[in-house]
Amino acid sequence: LFTPHFVSKYSLSSSSFSSFIILSHPQSVKKCSLFNIGSNSWCEVSLSLPRILSSPLSSNLLSSSNGLLCFSIPRSSCFVVYNPLAKSLRRVNFPICLFDYESLTLVSTDNGFKLFVLSSAGSSNQALVYSSTVCSWRRFEGSTQILSECCHQKGVFYNGCLSFTTLEPFHVVYFHLESGRWEGSTAVLPRDLTFVRVASDGYQKLYLIAGVGISGISRRIKIWELRKGEDQGADYWMEIETLPEMVCRKFVSVCYHNYEHVYCFWHQGLICLCCYTWPEMLYFKVSRGTWHWLPK
Repeated sequence: LFTPHFVSKYSLSSSSFSSFIILSHPQSVKKCSLFNIGSNSWCEVSLSLPRILSSPLSSNLLSSSNGLLCFSIPRSSCFVVYNPLAKSLRRVNFPICLFDYESLTLVSTDNGFKLFVLSSAGSSNQALVYSSTVCSWRRFEGSTQILSECCHQKGVFYNGCLSFTTLEPFHVVYFHLESGRWEGSTAVLPRDLTFVRVASDGYQKLYLIAGVGISGISRRIKIWELRKGEDQGADYWMEIETLPEMVCRKFVSVCYHNYEHVYCFWHQGLICLCCYTWPEMLYFKVSRGTWHWLPK
């Protein structure tokens, strides 16, 4: 997706270019809902998938990054990274034949892609990273206990690391994709949080999306941006936005205060806030500072 030929053919200035949000279901792989940012509307399309991915019972869409899709095919003991525009795919064999894993994150960059997998084999916790440039897995032992109870969440790529949030007591932790090192964020989190999520534009900015309240009930939902401290000082979270009261009431009623159903992601200048049990998306347009509901 980053080759000069592709960029010139599908540049943002081209009228033929559209940016989509894809909504998929495990039992309906062939037919996915796509939201077209340009036309502000949903459209039903049938993805032209290769035969290895065409059966909804044998493949699962796990993650996406910069237009690449990652599927798992348990019967074939492999992952498949697929480019739906170029109609090309890369098959990545599991590290072992019987491979149990809790979470997978696909990271696509200008020099290839990486697969990050959290796995618990017996009593040991492992992080595994596959690199498309060397076509091999690297294994990092014993450092994922901090995510053992919330490893269903995907990592957020920021500044060469994957960022994760933990359950209470809330923390933001980073995994360095190159070195395999884990570290905690030095930025102190705001007080009275009820849930926390992170989103990133991939390189320059990391955002914290969180509920604020007492006794586990969110009264407000706010967004903070990670800022660098002056004169080598500690990083800190700068509040940039509060969800309007009426919209906040609707959103927390949708998830019934079960915040495990809440997830967030970044897409083309939008911070999207969603709930697995409700077919609407709420998004914040960072450049304009405005909130909107995507149509159902």
